[in-house]
Amino acid sequence: MVTLPRTNELGFFEIRLESIGGLGANLAGKMLAEAGVVGAGLNGVSFSSYGSEKKGSAVKAHIRFCDINTNIRDTSPVERPHVVGVFHESLSKTINVISGIYEDTLVLVNSTKTPEELKAKMNMKGGTIAVIDAIGISLEEKNRVNMAMLGALFRLCPFLNPDTMKNVIRKSLEKKYPLAVQPALNTFERGYNEVIFQTFELTEGDQMPSYIRQDTPVLGFGTQPMGGVITNPGNSVLKDLSISRAGMMPHFEDDKCIHCAACDTVCPDFCFVWDEQADKKGRPQMFLQGIDYQYCKGCLKCVQACPTEALSSAREADGYADEHRVPHRFDLAAT
Repeated sequence: MVTLPRTNELGFFEIRLESIGGLGANLAGKMLAEAGVVGAGLNGVSFSSYGSEKKGSAVKAHIRFCDINTNIRDTSPVERPHVVGVFHESLSKTINVISGIYEDTLVLVNSTKTPEELKAKMNMKGGTIAVIDAIGISLEEKNRVNMAMLGALFRLCPFLNPDTMKNVIRKSLEKKYPLAVQPALNTFERGYNEVIFQTFELTEGDQMPSYIRQDTPVLGFGTQPMGGVITNPGNSVLKDLSISRAGMMPHFEDDKCIHCAACDTVCPDFCFVWDEQADKKGRPQMFLQGIDYQYCKGCLKCVQACPTEALSSAREADGYADEHRVPHRFDLAAT
């Protein structure tokens, strides 16, 4: 009989997956729950919460496991997870992905950074950080990010049998997509084997942050400014879409550009920055200056539209977007 490593006061072992639309966290949560119920004989449930159903929007998948004799009557979001899977490292810029973790919570991050760098980036006081380069593995194996993350999650949950998951993958793919079975299995296997761990103990005298419910409003009756002024409106100028990039981004080479605006025509988020300058004959013309990566979600439509290969797709490197960003010069009434 399978024994859960630890449970909360209700007898649940809880997992929360933090992701963006398009990386497959919803499917990963369902497959994880199926492996626990069918393969390990546990009671389990999986469900997801998300806003607009589109690629790049924030997604949370919630999984609960418990003993077969314990009933699951709680369908609220997982607030105090024993395992957190962060499918996109940049989510920590705008979302508190480690909200509600315990001192011994396992936090899995899709990243190429070291556990020490991630600990500082997420402002994590204690716990175990596991790192897997899921995007790199998926690109090499020509498969999905969620398969590599699933492999790493099975390594974090020793009560789950990875052979059960492999059978689930075969059953799900072999009829409709037989050629995708082996790449998926390879990606899962690499995720299981290549994940690395590091545990960080709480420093003496320190303690974990107090738990705050995720639905606690930032601006409420006791915290809003005088007069109910909305200080941070939902204006598209203020949005940061960089967390929507799933590993790839466009690179711009000015010397190859003919300023035809084909890229700007297909760009859904107006990422390209233009400036009026004089051409060789002294006539005014719009010249492309670069890309404002704050608004680029990595759809790569511009790369496909570019006739001169001035735009190319490349794996996103840490710091590249900040270093090469050409910010829009909006004519705003207030700064």
